[in-house]
Amino acid sequence: MRPSFPTFSLLLVLSLFLWAGLVLGISFLEAPLKFTAPHITTALGVGIGRVVFHALNKVELLLGLVALLAASRLCVPGRIWASLLPAAAVLLAQTVWLLPALDVRAEALLAGRPQPESWLHWAYIGLEAAKVLALLISGSLAFRWALRSAQPAAARPVAA
Repeated sequence: MRPSFPTFSLLLVLSLFLWAGLVLGISFLEAPLKFTAPHITTALGVGIGRVVFHALNKVELLLGLVALLAASRLCVPGRIWASLLPAAAVLLAQTVWLLPALDVRAEALLAGRPQPESWLHWAYIGLEAAKVLALLISGSLAFRWALRSAQPAAARPVAA
């Protein structure tokens, strides 16, 4: 049995909102809060952060692939692609450029050679915020489109 429109629609919407939720939970909740816990040194927090963010990146790549494949299979409208592709582009930039650059800084800190202040963390935070916004917009648009597309033509409201 071939996967159907509802299956791919569900995969698309779930992958987008799960992806957004993971980024919000880890990047904007867990990451800053871990440094407020008692007995967590900067080095320990950075070490934990490296493990967490590498795992998050792998899950994001999987969810991004699922979303892109589902969107492609469904032939979603351009407005959904217009918000999904920027999120995927941010993830790609983070994967091939920003995370490796931050890793070099983290390794130096863990080796006892702290690096001077850098704009890389601010760039990461800004890109995370932009990615979450794009994912929430894309997920909302995909959900509304899937609901409308699943209705029989006779039941659809007439646009004014």
